[in-house]
Amino acid sequence: MPKTEAARRAAIEAIVDAEAISTQEELRRRLADRGFEVSQSTLSRDIRRLGLVKRPAADGGVFYTRPRTRSVQEAHTLGRLLPDLMRDALPSGHLLVVKTLTGAAQTVAAALDDAGWPEVVGTIAGDDTVLIVLRSSDSAEALADRVRRLARLYD
Repeated sequence: MPKTEAARRAAIEAIVDAEAISTQEELRRRLADRGFEVSQSTLSRDIRRLGLVKRPAADGGVFYTRPRTRSVQEAHTLGRLLPDLMRDALPSGHLLVVKTLTGAAQTVAAALDDAGWPEVVGTIAGDDTVLIVLRSSDSAEALADRVRRLARLYD
């Protein structure tokens, strides 16, 4: 099989369909086993373009999977992701800290970026924390409430 971008992405999909891959490094090694040497930045870009998400595993970990829906846009909607992946939202001045399951912060940050909310300047994701920079400190509490509702943290 040629080593094209499309072939590499098809290999990524085949790997995550067949195995419970929990880290980008693990996925990068599996790709290398198939003859695809990729950088971390290329792999991150492929993961995002394919719409892969991390889902909670029965053992408490997480694993990459393809979206449960046919549309990548649907899969990245906050209402679908946050109930499974978000733990809390904590406002502080011009910032909102969103706590997620381990390994889920980048998926949540991408969905928040895709939402295009006007009060959000941008996001930074770690492993289990998303930092949201807001245009105004006035919007922090309201945005915290909005994401908590989407995550169904309120009854």
